[in-house]
Amino acid sequence: MQIYEELQARGLIAQVTDEKEIRELVNRGGARFYIGFDPTADSLHVGHFMALCLMKRLQMAGNKPVVLLGGGTGMVGDPSGRTDMRPMMTPETIQHNCECFKKQMERFIEFGDDKAIIVNNADWLLNLKYVDLLREVGAHFSVNNMLRAECYKQRMERGLSFFEFNYMIMQAYDFLHLHETVGCNMQFGGDDQWSNMLAGTELIRRKLGDDAYAMTITLLMNSEGKKMGKTAKGAVWLDPNKTSPFEFYQYWRNVDDADVMKCLRMLTFVPLEKINEMETWDGSRINEKKEILAMELTALVHGQEEAEKAREAAKALFGGGGDDSSMPTTQVPLSALTNGEISVIDLMMCCGLGKSKGEIRRLIEQGGVVLDGEKVTQIDQTVPQDRLKDGVKIRKGKKIYHRALLEA
Repeated sequence: MQIYEELQARGLIAQVTDEKEIRELVNRGGARFYIGFDPTADSLHVGHFMALCLMKRLQMAGNKPVVLLGGGTGMVGDPSGRTDMRPMMTPETIQHNCECFKKQMERFIEFGDDKAIIVNNADWLLNLKYVDLLREVGAHFSVNNMLRAECYKQRMERGLSFFEFNYMIMQAYDFLHLHETVGCNMQFGGDDQWSNMLAGTELIRRKLGDDAYAMTITLLMNSEGKKMGKTAKGAVWLDPNKTSPFEFYQYWRNVDDADVMKCLRMLTFVPLEKINEMETWDGSRINEKKEILAMELTALVHGQEEAEKAREAAKALFGGGGDDSSMPTTQVPLSALTNGEISVIDLMMCCGLGKSKGEIRRLIEQGGVVLDGEKVTQIDQTVPQDRLKDGVKIRKGKKIYHRALLEA
């Protein structure tokens, strides 16, 4: 099975501009393709993960990836999928985030001569002169067509700023620039980027008369139609300091039964033959499937050793033996204690186990907080300093475990 057919079989392809040409191009390793990543945070998250995996799959098949960091487009912010305008970031924040992205991407993509390259659109977008851009690029865009694009439609009722309205033009210009400078003939991206990507292929055709292609990746949605990759604490990050390997492992270990096989197909490098065999497994083996999913993804992101530690910690916590030393741990500063103790509510807030004290109070009232195996029954219950020295194991709900340890 060639790479295009494998992408189809894994359910990764959403829309393509010219299927015959794209199939032939990627199957013979002739695609010089790019995927853009706007540096909206200091870490990549699960939403970026599928794009990185697609990039890796295509590179393994002989195609040449170009990673585009949005140091320029990040100054504006993509309105796609948004009901409000993104907060503006300072140039220093954008640059810092770009550097963080670079380090994380090196775990997935092989960079070097004739392999993959990283570019930053700040290098060309920030030097553009406004009137020149209007004459050279703006003349090729129809406002009527732009307003029909899905990325703008949902914003029209609440208001779309002229600032954001320029995003499509900037992304299209990226494709034109990369086509001219490094020979990019394809762009890949999430399915919510379709309108922006078509704008790029059309701009290249109008300006240069060349063919360029676009393919969108299926968005990772759960069985309820909601985007995957979020928890009560927010996004599932690839940075171990923001989402620990244990938390990352547990996220995938606890996905809904209905989503396991889809995630195995779309996100892992488990051979399709093995996945097809797993489809025939008896329903009693669902936890085995989930463990394979969690191990594969945690190993991809954090390495095999961290994946093993996370699995051992999960076994220790959920009754199967094992080492729980990799459980997420918060060092509680002595200054957080009052008169040698700290309330359970304050302790949980310190550990990031609640959005507010009110939420934690309600959880305690509902019997959803357990300390070292004992249910917390009093709202004002406290934990003494001596107990914190040895570490306190907190369970929030049924599946979230955390250790609180007094800072040395």
